[in-house]
Amino acid sequence: MDRAQKEKVVEELGQIFESSGVVVVSHYAGLTVAEMQDLRARAREAGGSVRVAKNRLAKIALEGKPCESMADLLTGMTVLTYSEDPVAAAKVAEDYAKENQKFEILGGAMGENALDRAGVTAVSKMPSREELIASIVGCIGAPASNIAGAIGAPASNIASILSTIEEKAEAA
Repeated sequence: MDRAQKEKVVEELGQIFESSGVVVVSHYAGLTVAEMQDLRARAREAGGSVRVAKNRLAKIALEGKPCESMADLLTGMTVLTYSEDPVAAAKVAEDYAKENQKFEILGGAMGENALDRAGVTAVSKMPSREELIASIVGCIGAPASNIAGAIGAPASNIASILSTIEEKAEAA
């Protein structure tokens, strides 16, 4: 890899570290190509990505970034799992680590906050952005439907009373 390629990789990694909601660092020694492709596919489905990069280039890309403290995790054969959604990458990494003993989560970063192994586990148990949006919409929608029902009920009561009065008037 020549200098221009290295500079491009450092720039791409810098973008990842700045724009991602969460970055999870893991060891992947012993994973087969098929297992790595499976991890990439799972991350893609969740809206994230997986990137293998040289530790030295990743450390250079981390300089001056909010998540610079995770540079200590970059030793050995590391892979980065990241996503804009602050939960998606952590969930994918946790689920994959449960199934595959060769995939070992070291930690990561969520914005400026460095995460250890327990921190990544805690983040993975949080609801995703879509789940939060759905629950908020449900909370907002419920009072509106109750209000609409309450407003509509008196109108239907008044209409039935008027029709009863009209029927009595016609009968008389």
